[in-house]
Amino acid sequence: MAGPRLPPEAIAASRAAIAAGSKSFALAARLFDPDTRDRATLLYHWCRHCDDVIDGQHLGQGRVASADSPAERLAMLRDATDRALAGDGGSEPAFRALAALNAVCPLPRRYAHDLLDGFAMDVAETAYQTEAELLTYCYHVAGCVGVLMALVMGVEPSDHATLARASDLGLSFQLNNIARDVMEDAANGRRYLPADWLREAGIPVGDFAEPAHRARLAKVVARLVALAEVYEESADWGVAALDFRSAWAVLSAARIYGDIGRKVRRRGMAALSERVVTSPQRKLRSVAGSLPQALARRSRWAAPSPERVGLWTPDFA
Repeated sequence: MAGPRLPPEAIAASRAAIAAGSKSFALAARLFDPDTRDRATLLYHWCRHCDDVIDGQHLGQGRVASADSPAERLAMLRDATDRALAGDGGSEPAFRALAALNAVCPLPRRYAHDLLDGFAMDVAETAYQTEAELLTYCYHVAGCVGVLMALVMGVEPSDHATLARASDLGLSFQLNNIARDVMEDAANGRRYLPADWLREAGIPVGDFAEPAHRARLAKVVARLVALAEVYEESADWGVAALDFRSAWAVLSAARIYGDIGRKVRRRGMAALSERVVTSPQRKLRSVAGSLPQALARRSRWAAPSPERVGLWTPDFA
């Protein structure tokens, strides 16, 4: 992309953040060409920092003391984000990263604020009643990140068809994360499973995590994984618009995160007792298996792509 070069200090700080914060993302990012990798790393740094500030954590681990309320921290993030997008990154490395990224790859403000709106939903401890409400949340914490990442990869802001596929990928990631973390979230007082799904399964919403409901809860979680696969399959149709290395990175990430959900489903009730993880070897197999798909992307997912009938779609108006 044309424009000024990214500052080395911003790249270095962001690389450190990604190395400590997400091994899966770091692995997939290595497949990008160097310029795209740097832009994606800067974006990740800002996303990771905002998430940590809201959760009161550092790189997703440990608690960080703060005198500010979550609502106050959210207001600070909105202000700092707007200033960074206006060219003033301040002294915080994550916002300096966002400002540097925006200088070479202008990002529509709306998508950055969509992510912050997702954090606001967590601050409000929103309880989701329907599948549509859950998907709206998933867009705001992950789907919009997929859109931003597509822009970083060179997709035009006007290419809504490809951006919708990028949102689909983010939704699939988040649905799989929720499937993996059902019990951990419950221990923290959070429920992301739609209340109407639980009622359909005969599970009392108020105590859905109790041991007596584990067999039925495992079936609800399997339903969530199946929904994630619908969005993963839809997202695949977007890779034909990407260059080879970006497509390889996207497909690898899709398979790595998809494998999390599929392992949760295979383990059934056992996955509700012990957090599911995927091994480095399995991740590398996902990367290797995605290579021929990336090479054949424009024939395998040739235009015209199927309609996204019934899928959650961002409002691009």
